[in-house]
Amino acid sequence: MPLIQYLTQIHLEYGAVALLPQECQRCGILRPLVISDAGVRAAGGLALALAAWGAHPPPVFAQTPPNPDEAAVLRAVEVYRAHFCDGLIAVGGGACMDLAKGVAIAATHPGPLKTFATIEGGSLSISKATAPVIAVPTTAGTGSEVARGAILVVADGRKLGFHSAELMPRAALCDPELTLSLPPELTAATGMDAIAHCMETFMSAAVNPPADGIALDGLRRGWSHLERACRNGLDREARWQMMSCSLQGGLALQKGLGCVHSLSHALANLDASLHHGTLNAVLLPAVLRFNASAPSMQAEWRLLRMAEAMGLGHCDPAGHTLAEAVQSLNQRLGLPAGLAELGVDPSMFERAVTGAMADHCHRSNPRLATREDYLAMLASSL
Repeated sequence: MPLIQYLTQIHLEYGAVALLPQECQRCGILRPLVISDAGVRAAGGLALALAAWGAHPPPVFAQTPPNPDEAAVLRAVEVYRAHFCDGLIAVGGGACMDLAKGVAIAATHPGPLKTFATIEGGSLSISKATAPVIAVPTTAGTGSEVARGAILVVADGRKLGFHSAELMPRAALCDPELTLSLPPELTAATGMDAIAHCMETFMSAAVNPPADGIALDGLRRGWSHLERACRNGLDREARWQMMSCSLQGGLALQKGLGCVHSLSHALANLDASLHHGTLNAVLLPAVLRFNASAPSMQAEWRLLRMAEAMGLGHCDPAGHTLAEAVQSLNQRLGLPAGLAELGVDPSMFERAVTGAMADHCHRSNPRLATREDYLAMLASSL
């Protein structure tokens, strides 16, 4: 049976960001470095977080790139060491949280970042010396605020996963106030990322009943509130529910993901401009149809249970009902209808499949995909 481990102390409420100094003290962080980006600064989220310290805020590294890489990690490590920091606070979306986790490793362990990547067998090298991280998400999507993983571009250009219980944030301050200014298109893309997490983790054949329950409840919340959050960004109830969906997807991630993420990671490796959540939304229908025939999906009524959580009431055994519901939601949210709209060309497929089969999410899919299976999924998503 896989490890079942929930370690992050979570505050899910409006105004939670004000608890930052208190949580630093609880976690033993005396001199934090705040990791953020230009967008969060411009939207006012960074100022809201720093206001918790009054006239003496901690130092800030706000140059997180959209796809955090080893060069950015090393620049942040320089700031971390210059201020004699002993912990990190990530204020932002998945990129900021991933960068903070990369700094937590690099500031406390010698060697290139790739040494610690999951696919390189480096997870066990991430030791208890890892700097503690506190996460303050400003989007409702990645769930990285409660997850043990990070995705980073290493020096040789590969986009790799890093996974360890030592990377789990010690605290997550999930304040929906920080998402109220998120524009509709980003709300939709990040929201579909959260929904994809809930669905893919629930489909995984790994045995983790708590994760199954968390994922199904997260799916129910996200499916019934994402459109509301996109229509009216100031809908406080919808924003709260989407924040919950996001962190629940993150909690369930330890069960494993699958082909949706294998392919989205691989495609983003080929074109860094592709948005992770948008890719997940477009790829999810094809993977739902592919997964439908997996023994664990049929034996445990997983298709029907997801359909019930989504309020569909029924589901055919081939997964078409779920796939069509996702496609319809994507359309209503204004997301692309296929990969071609994102600039993905069939000439990229062979390289994408090679990357997907080497990805850390490949083997946790409920049905092991072959090269031909992946090619078919890409073709049907075009």
